[in-house]
Amino acid sequence: MAVSNGGIIGPTNQPVQEKVTSFTASGTFTAQGTQTVDYLAVAGGGGGGSRFGGGGGAGGLVESTVAVSVGTNYTVLVGAGGAGGAASGGSGTSGASQGVQGSVSTVVGSDITTIYILGGGDGAYGDSGDGGDGASGAGGAGRYATDAGAANPGFPGQGRAGGAGSGTPMGGDVYRGAGGGGHGVVGSDSTGTDNAANGAGGNGTASSITGSPVTYAGGGGGAGGASNQTNQSSGGTGGGGAGNCADTNGVVGTANTGGGGGGGGYFGSNVAGKNGGSGVVIFKESEVISGVWTMEDVFTYVSAGNWT
Repeated sequence: MAVSNGGIIGPTNQPVQEKVTSFTASGTFTAQGTQTVDYLAVAGGGGGGSRFGGGGGAGGLVESTVAVSVGTNYTVLVGAGGAGGAASGGSGTSGASQGVQGSVSTVVGSDITTIYILGGGDGAYGDSGDGGDGASGAGGAGRYATDAGAANPGFPGQGRAGGAGSGTPMGGDVYRGAGGGGHGVVGSDSTGTDNAANGAGGNGTASSITGSPVTYAGGGGGAGGASNQTNQSSGGTGGGGAGNCADTNGVVGTANTGGGGGGGGYFGSNVAGKNGGSGVVIFKESEVISGVWTMEDVFTYVSAGNWT
């Protein structure tokens, strides 16, 4: 069968191997060939709220494909995690604050539709704060009945809703904050019971884009409520930080997973929420062929009458 490279003569026609490029901070991606590449994009997780605080929602997660062109530069922005809600140390709601929503992750190029991933929702604070909306919604505050943060309907599939605060005390002012939503599972509601499973962050989702499974985008755990609260609300798998309780500090969302930050409690004074984890953007390029032949190959095929 006759072969051709379109008349291009040059270096050896060697394949370029499969390549994985990970961005843990913003940068520029340049493809090794014109092709459709796999990508995983995760935004920053939301910060947990302070004082009976809800856990931060996980950063949005999208795993898909996009067509790229060799030599074209694509601008990659990796979203930062949102700050946890501050606490003055006082005993009133004026000394507490909401967490901060996580920042978006984006990929922009002249020949693609912009990839836009929402940050996680901001964790509720105080006696009756509502969880913030985001890619995954944040948890509601624990002291009185409060609403969960919603998974943003404008960008479906990027995450799940947070849990709702209960406002149901179990003696000694056990007011748990609710869990932030994860990409795979909604955040756990607060039931007001002294139970470690109460107010847990929702689990994230595993991806094998790097060759082995890694879980991303877990929601932050809600806070424990008062001095007798000793069961820590867990963060969701995929980098979600655990909530603060009387004998254990809250936990930040894990960097480059988009995990939500844990909520801060109240133990005689307000306790700050924890920061969400930053996001990540990963590209996997398939093996590609350069399409360029050696002079020796050209001579061999032409001599045999197989070059067109």
